[in-house]
Amino acid sequence: MDNQAKIAEKIVEYGRRLYDRKYIVGAEGNLSARLDGGRIIITPAGMNKGYMKPSDLIICDMRGEKSEGAGQPSTEIKIHLAAYRNRPDVMAVCHAHPVYAVSFSVAGTALDMAVLPEMVGTLGGAPLVEYASPGSAELAANLEKYIDRYDAFLLQSHGVLTLGRSLEESFDRMETVERFAEILFTADGRGGADLLSSVETERLLKAAGRSNLINEIICAEDEENVSGE
Repeated sequence: MDNQAKIAEKIVEYGRRLYDRKYIVGAEGNLSARLDGGRIIITPAGMNKGYMKPSDLIICDMRGEKSEGAGQPSTEIKIHLAAYRNRPDVMAVCHAHPVYAVSFSVAGTALDMAVLPEMVGTLGGAPLVEYASPGSAELAANLEKYIDRYDAFLLQSHGVLTLGRSLEESFDRMETVERFAEILFTADGRGGADLLSSVETERLLKAAGRSNLINEIICAEDEENVSGE
């Protein structure tokens, strides 16, 4: 099996995982991966991603022009291409609608609170990307404001986008965002989550190689300063 065929099998596998985890329903969600020769392989529009076959996938160039496949590429291809153009390290992109994370998205709340060491150390946070119509060039442009610093994003009133060096990593990051959102949602019913200190937040970000997020991630001292104003 050549590399393209292996990647296609992986996309089918992770499409099924997204569906089984109820991160997508119906024809929601999309996955893609970078191929050699300036190409990407992406899921088709209008198909349940839990029931795909490798032959359903679409090959496009970096302009979004289709070169292989019977259907049409995902209508969200512009945000996938924005990730690949701006981040040479990104090899896979995952977009889904997990319920808890989307609840923050529709409330207009970023997942950038320094609460869980696992979230801070793994992703730093997930900023809120300003709303634009799904599939639009405007949404891709809004994403580009954050894409140099983050690997996970809440798309306002829409869903979650995660990037990775592999399909596995992009899927794992989707799971991490959703778990964090679920914990915050649950904690809100118990009086709210305690934030980590700025010292601990900075330590975690530096250890993860994310020092560039130190001034962006909300931590305890910042919250106290705001509440005292």
